[in-house]
Amino acid sequence: MSSRAWIGRWRAGILAELRQMLAVCRTTALGLLFPPRCAWCDRELDHPAGPLLCDGCQEALGPRQWPSCRRCGAEAAPGLPLPDGCPLCLHTPFQFETVVTLGGYRGELRRAILAMKRPFGEPLAAALGQLLLSRRGNELNAWKLDSIVPIPMHWRRRLVRKTNGPDRLASELGCGLGLPVLARVLRRCRNTLPQKNLLPRERFRNVRGAFRLARRGGWTGRRVALVDDVMTTGATANEAARLLKQAGADAVIVVVLARAEGEDRR
Repeated sequence: MSSRAWIGRWRAGILAELRQMLAVCRTTALGLLFPPRCAWCDRELDHPAGPLLCDGCQEALGPRQWPSCRRCGAEAAPGLPLPDGCPLCLHTPFQFETVVTLGGYRGELRRAILAMKRPFGEPLAAALGQLLLSRRGNELNAWKLDSIVPIPMHWRRRLVRKTNGPDRLASELGCGLGLPVLARVLRRCRNTLPQKNLLPRERFRNVRGAFRLARRGGWTGRRVALVDDVMTTGATANEAARLLKQAGADAVIVVVLARAEGEDRR
């Protein structure tokens, strides 16, 4: 290596270290001026890293371990493996491989998810995404994913709600896993009836043909994570997974904050 090349690399290394030091100083200064606060209870956080949720809220939002059916994400008895499905999904022909979820749609987690859907709920959605990543990150990494696709909201509904939780969740997961978030490739082309008012079999008919892919090519062999806030029957995720599989995706998994069952279905 010539002396000029060596000096060039030395200068580049020094500049990189200086930039890193400046970034740390800036983050520290901002933390002193504006200490991070819990996105759910607004309490000042003791820990600078990790989810923007205090320890009390993390505990209230559900247990760290949540035994569930590997196929549909429904709650299961601890230690009971259900690789082929549970009574809720055993005879349902899903197009996705598995469901990864933070917990059940009830209690404090349910209240937090409903709050994140309101205007200005994106910081809470980001914090819940961080919590999901911290608890289920190893499980997600095991699937060797290529990309993340949020379940889209129809533009009329988004105009009314003024926020889209799945987009923010997908952004946090993509950042944490180092994966691209493809937020515009799956589009909702039909404003369907609210799923919560329909029977399970009606939900599958309701979303049939409700999505389209903006890009048909480039999916062959891909392993995709579909991201949504809540899953009930799996009809919405199943329709999106069907399109991705038809386009050539090798595997599709569903990632949600909560799995609804029984009276808690929404």
